[in-house]
Amino acid sequence: MLTQTQETQAAMTPAEALSRLKEGNARFIANKQIDRDLLEQVRITGAGQYPFGVVLGCVDSRVSPELVFDQGIGDIFSIRIAGNFVNSDILGSMEFACKVAGAKVIVVLGHTKCGAIMGACDDVQLGNLTGMLSKLKPAVEAVSAPAEARSSKNADFVRHVTEKNVALTIEEIKKQSPVLSEMLENDEIVIVGAMYDVETGVVSFQ
Repeated sequence: MLTQTQETQAAMTPAEALSRLKEGNARFIANKQIDRDLLEQVRITGAGQYPFGVVLGCVDSRVSPELVFDQGIGDIFSIRIAGNFVNSDILGSMEFACKVAGAKVIVVLGHTKCGAIMGACDDVQLGNLTGMLSKLKPAVEAVSAPAEARSSKNADFVRHVTEKNVALTIEEIKKQSPVLSEMLENDEIVIVGAMYDVETGVVSFQ
């Protein structure tokens, strides 16, 4: 059964849901994606959806969660915002996805060469982008580096800030959402961080 049903979703454990994503990425990088009838999945899911996971990722055009995890229609809730941070609206979406709709895993997915992270490192000022990038500043400030190395020109610094941003985002999810924290404590869900490499397609889980 390729398309999730209420029964298959209910039977899946959080660990199995995470494994499903890992296996999907392995297929993706091996170029052995599952041959799905997407229009048939549209028909099947028209009556209801039973996704097993939530992926909070960046808007970057190279990082489409459904593709990099080789999932079909109705498999995952995909939340995308530059820099993959959380706010109250995103937390509400996650609470719906898990508590109401039954998802078992939340993945916070950062990626290499992230333009939003680079912009935060360089303190870019541009319209509404300025306020958005400020949400990423805690990660920038949390990473140690000499003053002359704290810019987007330093690939290692950018990578460390990106990884830190993923970790801080997970902390914020737990801190700001009692609903998700309770589900986590009750082993109803797992929350994990991951990094996608835009040059290889590999997702590395933290």
